Amino acid sequence: MKMETKTIQMKGVDQLRLLGARDEYLNLVETAFPVSIVIRNDEIVIKGDQPHLDDAGKCFTELIFLVNRNGGLDRRDVRTVIDLIKSGGDPVPAGRDREGGSIIFYGKNGLIRPKTPGQDRYYQAHLNNDVVFSIGPAGTGKTYLAVAMALAKLREKEIGKLVLTRPAIEAGESLGFLPGDLMEKVDPYLRPLTDALFDMLPADQLQKYVDRKIVEIVPLAYMRGRTLNNAFVILDEAQNTSAVQMKMFLTRLGLNSRAIVTGDITQVDLPNHRESGLVQIQEILTGIDGIAFVYLDKDDVVRHRLVKDIIQAYEDFHQMKTEDGENT
Repeated sequence: MKMETKTIQMKGVDQLRLLGARDEYLNLVETAFPVSIVIRNDEIVIKGDQPHLDDAGKCFTELIFLVNRNGGLDRRDVRTVIDLIKSGGDPVPAGRDREGGSIIFYGKNGLIRPKTPGQDRYYQAHLNNDVVFSIGPAGTGKTYLAVAMALAKLREKEIGKLVLTRPAIEAGESLGFLPGDLMEKVDPYLRPLTDALFDMLPADQLQKYVDRKIVEIVPLAYMRGRTLNNAFVILDEAQNTSAVQMKMFLTRLGLNSRAIVTGDITQVDLPNHRESGLVQIQEILTGIDGIAFVYLDKDDVVRHRLVKDIIQAYEDFHQMKTEDGENT
């Protein structure tokens, strides 16, 4: 019987979680089905005779689905999948998510995915555009999902650097880092960005990324004069950028770079009633191919249930004040 080959893609999947320590899970599959398995970068290459080849392929397809959904595997999971396939069970088809919807990143605490239709539009816009503006109230996942999208691109080696920045209005952008380790260096104005990173990556891996300048967390003022190639850049709290700062940031992008700009235009803290760069940019960049604006609202809030009610109460209050002004 002729030996055949099947290739299973692992792009974006944590190989240690899928294959196990010292390839423990891989060896279980290889033993269960008389095939030869070789790992080449992001591919599982299986060689063997039919039908064992197809069975081993189905097994890895199911295991990848479980890693994506649960964030990891254990020996019992692998045994269960092997027994399912040997008994003629039909695992999930390749690429399908049983729960429906997109998968962004597999972090240390499990699967990160859009939780609302608006968040999924945000994710899809990021896939199809190099620059995305995500505008909406607090709690809609603007920053958190941006960090997840960036880490996914970093893990997939589509970019080589992640740069996270935000304006520091209250301190006049004169902020620096304190001496010490990563935790001590993080300035309070940059904390929301690092909170997301720490939630998704083990501390030692994040520290390694920072030490190697693979991940940079800097105030916006430090971006002036730079050109960022092969990078994913996130500008957070962009409603507090001036028009000049917004232009400066957007013109930092170099070859093979992309950017996500997040902000809430109802919470502008710029002094002296200066116009927000995020408000202005909506008029300047409309209709440009490769640039998308995504608007989130209270229906996309994923924080405490009261946050949605608070946002609605503010909207009702401002609407009432507007109507009272028109009637006087």
